[in-house]
Parts: sequence; structure tokens; C-alpha cells
Amino acid sequence: MPADQSIEVLSPEECFLLLGSRDLGRIAFSVEDQPEVFPINYAMEGRLVVFRTASGTKLDFVPKARVAFEVDDWDPKLGIGWSVVVKGFAEGVTRNRGRTAQHIRTAPVHPVAPGERWQWLAIQPSEVSGRRFQLRAGPQRRARDWRRPPPGDYRRS
Repeated sequence: MPADQSIEVLSPEECFLLLGSRDLGRIAFSVEDQPEVFPINYAMEGRLVVFRTASGTKLDFVPKARVAFEVDDWDPKLGIGWSVVVKGFAEGVTRNRGRTAQHIRTAPVHPVAPGERWQWLAIQPSEVSGRRFQLRAGPQRRARDWRRPPPGDYRRS
């Protein structure tokens, strides 16, 4: 644990457990040298991040691309949050043959965005990292206090 006891670096095993505990994350990738970030529903299939999409930006730019995928959570009552980032290559698996591809396409991915999403993609992680943090009592501000800045904060001259 770093010198700041309120931030903990997570092991890869903990990161994958946390990834498996959620079904909504964000995928980041480059479109014509500009960063793009999209929310996606996903499922974990082993260490693969699996998601479905429709025709459009993700399907045009994500397959065979280097991507980042992020999932996080925050519990305001406990003051505990975490974030996990996966970096790797994405691959289309809709038309891939073989047992592995067939198995990937059975992952419980349930897109909530409207429209048909029958194109399957999988992110093969090359790197995974995560952090857990806790707000301690004291001068630090809690997320729920964002509407009430302390005196002197955010004042215009």
C-alpha cells in the first residue's frame, strides 16, 4: 500500500473480480486521432471483456484497435470507491468459428441502449490495473458536498 493509506493498488486478481461484479463500463479508443469514450454493457468471459454493438463508430474503429476499458464504483455512505482499467486489443468475434468464439457469444451481455446490437467484440487484456480509495474523516471533502464548496473555494475575482 502506498504512503497514503487511503489509496490501495489492487492486484490483477482483485481487478478481474471487480470487473465481473458489474455490467456497465466505458470503452475508450481513437477515431481519426481524437479520443472517444462510450458506455457499454459487458460481461466477463474468463479474462476477456465481451460486449455487443450495432453498426457505427465502435464497429468501424474498435476491431483490431488498441483500446482502454474502465469500470468504477462509489459508495457514498462508506466513502469507498474503486476503479479498474483494462488496456488491450479488441477483436470482432461475431463471425469467428470454433468453440471459443461460440462460447464467447453466449456471454450474458444485455445492452440497455435502444436498438439491435448483434455484433460481438472481445477485449483481450494486455494490462489491467486498479485502485481502491477511501475518504478519511478530516479536511477532505466528500463527494456529496460538491454543491457546498467550503469558504474561499471557487470564488471569482
